[in-house]
Order: sequence, then C-alpha cells, then structure tokens
Amino acid sequence: MTAPTGQRVSHLGVVVPAHNEERHLGDALEAARTAVGDLQVQRPGLGVRVLVVLDACTDLSASVAGRFAAADPRFNVLAADFRSVGRSRREGNRAVLAEAGALGVPAGEIWIANTDADSRVPAHWLTRQLELADAGADAVLGSVEPDSDGMDTGLLQRWHARHRLQDNHHHVYGANLGVRASAYLAAGGFPAAESGEDRSLVRKLRSGGAVIAATDSNRVITSGRLEARAPRGFAGYLLALALDPRGAEG
Repeated sequence: MTAPTGQRVSHLGVVVPAHNEERHLGDALEAARTAVGDLQVQRPGLGVRVLVVLDACTDLSASVAGRFAAADPRFNVLAADFRSVGRSRREGNRAVLAEAGALGVPAGEIWIANTDADSRVPAHWLTRQLELADAGADAVLGSVEPDSDGMDTGLLQRWHARHRLQDNHHHVYGANLGVRASAYLAAGGFPAAESGEDRSLVRKLRSGGAVIAATDSNRVITSGRLEARAPRGFAGYLLALALDPRGAEG
C-alpha cells in the first residue's frame, strides 16, 4: 500500500465539494487556481485537474464554478444531488481517478488534494503536498485556521487555545487533506457519509500502514461561520465551542 520513497506524482486532482457556497466559492477557486499555477511552474509537465462537485446547490454556486470552467480548461464541474459531503468527496475523487486511469496513469502516480468551498488554500499548497509525497508520504494532513474576518474575537481565541498549529499535529481536516490514489483505493476511499468522512478515511489509512505526514507548512484559511453545511463539521464544532467552551470536542 505504501508508495516507495521518491515515487514521482505525474497527475494531480483537486476536489472541491460545494453546497450553496456562492459567497465563498469564488475566493476558494481563485486560491486553488493560484496554487495550481505555482505547482505547474515547479513541475511543467504535471497533469492537473480541479473538480468542483456542486451538491444540491440552489444558489449561484453553479454560475461561479461555471465561470472558472469556461475560462480555464483545468477546471471541471460535476453537478449532483447527493446532499452528503462524504459522497461528494467520494464521487469527486472517483471522477479524478477515472480520468487519470483512462490516460494510463498508475494509481501510485496520482495525487488527490481535497479542500472545501469555503476555504482558501495558500499559493504553495500543492507544491508542499507533492514535496512530502516525493519524500514517501501516502497522505498529507494539513492544518486549518478560521478566518478572523467577522468572527467573534473571544471564540477565535478559544479555538486557538485548543489547537496547536504545528507539524506532527493530530488534527484531520477535509479542507486540507492530500492522498496518493493507491493508498486511497486500498483504504476504501471516503465513505458516503454526511460528515466525518475525512476522519474515517484517515483511520483506515493508518490501520493499513500508510505513511502519513501531518504538517502546518501549508495552512488553509477556512470560514469562521457558525451555520453548518454538514452535521458535526467544522462550523458545527465552532458553534458548540461558542455555546459551551468546556464541552465542545473537535
């Protein structure tokens, strides 16, 4: 299951699930485009695809994603009615794997970077993931930080008091998770769950002996909103922390 140290990634997919994210999606995709550009400067021959999975969207998310797809051939859109972030991630990853497989790319050379539609990745996000992949990582668990813009100062301070942003952290965030396709497939992929699909996948990766790198070197900024899209997701945790600082778990 574990990729040999130094196995070179030749195809990369970015999967972005979205449910009614017209407010944040444009910034998320612009950040992803910048990260793709940074990566392709470093690796000119690398095949890259960004796939937005529009799940039961009733707002203008489709228009936002469509503008990127029309302007940039590296962007694709998949419209669905899953009503499940786990299934959205699963189907998005499946589509990336199918496209790369049709090109004859071995699973060990495919890397899938997962993020969220309310999150902004740094410019070096993908470059750093592949540096760790080249060093032998089967999966990269990145860190996230709530966007301070519009967020209650006390809540932000409580969040930081509970989360040490450093390498070798123990957190798992779907907004910042990269995985080699061979390891992903061996672990059974993301479960089609309403939430917790990221932690479930990482548990399976660990139990299967995958090499996992946890890093704060490619931190993602994610929305500090309290209105949850997925039950028991990041926003749900923030809301619980706001209501009961002692009892929230996450």
